[in-house]
Amino acid sequence: LGKFFQQRTYSFLSFERDYKSYFPIAVTRLNKAGLEENIQIYKIGIGDRLLIRSNEIIPVDCILIKGSAQIDYSFVTGESQAVFKESGEKLFAGGKQLSGLLEVEVLKSVSQSYLTQLWGNSVFSKDKASAFQTLTDSIGKRFTAGVLTIASLATLFWLVYEPSMALNVFTAVLIIACPCAIALAAPFTLGNMLRIFGRQKLYLKNTNVIERLAKIDTAIFDKTGTLTTTKKDAILYEGVELTSEETNLLKTTLRASNHPLSRSLYGILKSNAIMTLDEFQEHTGKGIEGRANQHSIKIGSAGYVGGDSVHTSADTAVYVSTDDDFKGRFVFKNKYREGVAKVFQSLGGFMQIGVLSGDNDGERKQLQKILPVRTQMHFNQKPEDKLEHIELLQKEHKVLMVGDGLNDAGALAQSDVGIAVSEDINVFSPACDGILDASQFNKLSIFMELSRKSIQVIKMSFVLSLCYNIVGLYFAVTGQLQPVIAAILMPLSSISIVLFTTLMTNALGQKLKQPTN
Repeated sequence: LGKFFQQRTYSFLSFERDYKSYFPIAVTRLNKAGLEENIQIYKIGIGDRLLIRSNEIIPVDCILIKGSAQIDYSFVTGESQAVFKESGEKLFAGGKQLSGLLEVEVLKSVSQSYLTQLWGNSVFSKDKASAFQTLTDSIGKRFTAGVLTIASLATLFWLVYEPSMALNVFTAVLIIACPCAIALAAPFTLGNMLRIFGRQKLYLKNTNVIERLAKIDTAIFDKTGTLTTTKKDAILYEGVELTSEETNLLKTTLRASNHPLSRSLYGILKSNAIMTLDEFQEHTGKGIEGRANQHSIKIGSAGYVGGDSVHTSADTAVYVSTDDDFKGRFVFKNKYREGVAKVFQSLGGFMQIGVLSGDNDGERKQLQKILPVRTQMHFNQKPEDKLEHIELLQKEHKVLMVGDGLNDAGALAQSDVGIAVSEDINVFSPACDGILDASQFNKLSIFMELSRKSIQVIKMSFVLSLCYNIVGLYFAVTGQLQPVIAAILMPLSSISIVLFTTLMTNALGQKLKQPTN
């Protein structure tokens, strides 16, 4: 039953997704009469008027005509903080409108938009597997040439000294030195390891990815959504302590708002005394206000609530005032995935580590606490910046890119191995070589280690096969081995290699089942 569900999981995974998998199939267009009509996304033309509703994706570059935009570009740029836009400002494809209805005018078609132009890069048509020479290929060519040389020389010798033995010797050499064992070593080792990885929720595109993982010497990570979790934030309060009545009013007011920061803050407040508001107002792009029992509370930007603008920093924060008296602010810190520091500590022992983030550098100090010394960190990186950085590194290194969104797609495709981290493997993930369930991120260094050990198992299998072939060749070349006997003995080497690789990879896989903390 477990194998069935594993196979079903693989059937739903896609390693070739691009922006088309993320964008909507259809959008709402306003015709010349002002009536709404649903059209396919690829029928959008320059100058069309579109309606973008709350939580919908902006499919094209456009100008905001009506409404106040609150755009989440995190899936495109990696920037976790929402961007506010007013009428007349430009919006880019790939952003998500968080609250309210927008009317926009199209500036570019889908294929010409800023985001989709990234997919015109030749890196997305690159076949990493065909460009990589596998261990079996490199050894197999030499092995075949060696066997044919030995068979030819042995046959020439026996043609001179005892011609009647020449054909038997030639046949016995080719049979006993059959490359079957060598040919089976890699598929069985890597195939079984692919299955083991899958059970631990790292789903790789093919066995070739494991061989490429084994050669990695540099690992580059995205920050937002990769090192940090999207499911919870660390929220700190800075300011004058709120009374229980103020906390009750704060939570009640937050309850009426659908803003992502409001929902996060609402979830961590301890108060359960929900009251009925006398008045509630939401000012898009500024904040919200609630009134009850002759008291008022404002929650939002520093300017809106009357806070000191100097207090504003790169941190994402929500400011609070009660009865027009400024109280303080709630600072939203990224919550890093469990085991991140340990993963970096393990990987830092045998490879270089780096961070490429589309977010601002507000988390630099926090990252410095968990990253190895001398780790390079680059912030405010656009998708093309990430791709170019990976390409530059590849001149001297084999690079692993670990990301999660469309902003990482170019870097994932350019890297020697690209792994997408996903909170839900059945939802969107960009084109990549592997998909890692976010819950298993703390095992990334173990996956890397087992990839290298898998290659060691293959090499050990080659040595065992070589020893068998040397002994067999001795008897074959000296004429002491009949072709029939050679044909009987030959499968034994293949069976022994299959058993050896299966047992060794199963033993290695036990490390993934051990607790990592």
